[in-house]
Amino acid sequence: MMTTLGTVADVVAAVCFLSGSFLAFAAGLGALRFPDLAARMHAGTKPQTLGLILVLIGLGLRLRSGGAVWALVLVAIFAMLTAPVAAHLVGRAGHRTGRMPAESLVVDELAHDTRMANDDADDEQR
Repeated sequence: MMTTLGTVADVVAAVCFLSGSFLAFAAGLGALRFPDLAARMHAGTKPQTLGLILVLIGLGLRLRSGGAVWALVLVAIFAMLTAPVAAHLVGRAGHRTGRMPAESLVVDELAHDTRMANDDADDEQR
């Protein structure tokens, strides 16, 4: 029995679909079950983005249409650009509101920068 290139692409697409679905499920489960903001933020961005990209690769292999593949590439680029920015903003908001415990951070550069900015503002007011 001879396998065609289309059959191989369909099998690879199925593997990408399953892997991407598993990563998206793991991201959702981690966002629900992890104990603190930093871990939830990590679980909500990294595996979710990789899972989405795998699903998009599987869809591109399955559709095999030039226009659709370019649209999927744009979706993947948009996801890779927005997920880190969103995680950064959530992390800063969590830090400023006290939702991120200090013991979960190895180095707290934001607290140092905030103290320095406050000291500079106090000096200007004097």
